[in-house]
Amino acid sequence: MQTFAGMLSQNRLSLDREACEALQINVGLLCNQACNHCHLEAGPRRKEIMDQATMAQVVEFARRGDFTGIDITGGAPEMNPSLPLLIESLRPLTPRLMLRANLTALGQAGQQELMGLLARSQVVVVASLPALNPSQTDAQRGSGVFASSLDVLRKLNALGYGQEGSGLELNLVSNPAGAFLPPAQSQAEERFRAQLQRRWDIRFNQLYTFANVPLGRFARWLRQSGNYDAYLEKLIDSFNSCAVECLMCRRQVSVAWDGYLYDCDFNLAAGLPLGGRRTHVNELSAPPKAGEPIALGEHCFTCTAGSGFT
Repeated sequence: MQTFAGMLSQNRLSLDREACEALQINVGLLCNQACNHCHLEAGPRRKEIMDQATMAQVVEFARRGDFTGIDITGGAPEMNPSLPLLIESLRPLTPRLMLRANLTALGQAGQQELMGLLARSQVVVVASLPALNPSQTDAQRGSGVFASSLDVLRKLNALGYGQEGSGLELNLVSNPAGAFLPPAQSQAEERFRAQLQRRWDIRFNQLYTFANVPLGRFARWLRQSGNYDAYLEKLIDSFNSCAVECLMCRRQVSVAWDGYLYDCDFNLAAGLPLGGRRTHVNELSAPPKAGEPIALGEHCFTCTAGSGFT
């Protein structure tokens, strides 16, 4: 089977770092859901969570890095009780602060204050809504998730998120439930926008469609169902050489809940550390330099399939 490194070579391409513009922060693997597609195998039983000491080190790294964008993710980042402190600390350090929100976690009791903080701080909210079909969404993310997600989206809309002229950006992410690739992003966005507004009076800014990454819980399901090789072949067959230039890993560095650095959240899940060795955020005086290599694995085919992860 074709390797990702071999595919790059075959197409006379390389995947090296450019100037580092973005910082991704994974604040923990604790989540109120255990989604079938999760590459990190996040869930209610995970204990890994970023503590305040590590957060302080990450904030200092962000101060040194002068990043144009900072992306907070998880697990469910809302499950980290120190998330508000992190948001308040990072907000002055970047023009664009983004939270990859778990809508059901954001909708739990006591989170209204967090929603208010997000709005006041003009944090960009990126939320997963796999499908417009309730049963399909619930099958992927858990019973009752669709209805709960719509409820939180309405609350975000009420705060101004997704509303024209508010300056509060609400983006959605849709991904398939099984071993197949997502539809074209522009067509899916048009369909989501029309149906969410007509059926539930919900508005958003952009929709992203991503393929599932063959790591963690999703990789285990693929193997158990006999779909792993066929799915990887689909990714390989859908390789888009034009997507390589725009890959996120070229311009970002990702820090795990324990402070160790990776090229991206997928390499974190794959256990491929930045530069091939475990490097703590405290060890770097500045972001990785342009020209440094990026760790590769077969999961990288996901990021270059179709429109890819850009």
